[in-house]
Amino acid sequence: MASVDNGLIIFPAIDLKGGQVVRLAEGDMDRATVYGDNPAAQAELFANAGAEWLHVVDLDGAFAGESVNGAAVAAILESGFGGHIQLGGGIRNRESIDRWLDLGVQRVVIGTAALENPDLVREAARDNPGRIVVAVDARDGLVATRGWADVSDVAVVDLARRFEDAGVAALLFTDVGRDGLLKGCNVEATVALARAVAIPVIASGGVTDIADIHALRPHVEDGVEGVITGRALYDGRLDLAWAIEVGRA
Repeated sequence: MASVDNGLIIFPAIDLKGGQVVRLAEGDMDRATVYGDNPAAQAELFANAGAEWLHVVDLDGAFAGESVNGAAVAAILESGFGGHIQLGGGIRNRESIDRWLDLGVQRVVIGTAALENPDLVREAARDNPGRIVVAVDARDGLVATRGWADVSDVAVVDLARRFEDAGVAALLFTDVGRDGLLKGCNVEATVALARAVAIPVIASGGVTDIADIHALRPHVEDGVEGVITGRALYDGRLDLAWAIEVGRA
């Protein structure tokens, strides 16, 4: 459990599908809502609201196992967004990890490969301290992989503990059953994971409004580093500048 309180980081999300900014419901590619066709412009809007971090996901890449929306990610990197970018989706080998870090991504998120090739995570974290995030996506407490299409028999906390001594920057915990549905963040499960491991945890999935930010903020001392939010921002239910202010309070 990490306990240094530097505030709750708000990670606005840009999910990419076919070069467009979208949000999925429960990770289902057939249930995508399109919010724009200019990811770079969206990144700049988030920057203007005060965002210091951006969470970008190549959704097509998550299913393909390799970068598909690379041009859109490159455009975001070249945009007016001056903060840090955290990128996930289809990053499953060392070449992809190194390429994105070299291009300016601050952190890469590894999900499927963390379960199937843990040595990859360990080696990358060793060589790039503080720049590797492990995604622990859950359906009913079990790890989901390959764009959430498959569910393993590995418990989330068991996967997380495998990397406690690896030097990863954070765990990205997503409750898949809530993602994109505005059901409210699973604060209880997020905090339980943060308390169970010595790695900072980022919450994801279901953020509805400012109440979720208020609910997570007291648990920074438990090891909750930040929270990712997407649909609530795009639908106007959550004001990013206000969320950032509450997170820093």
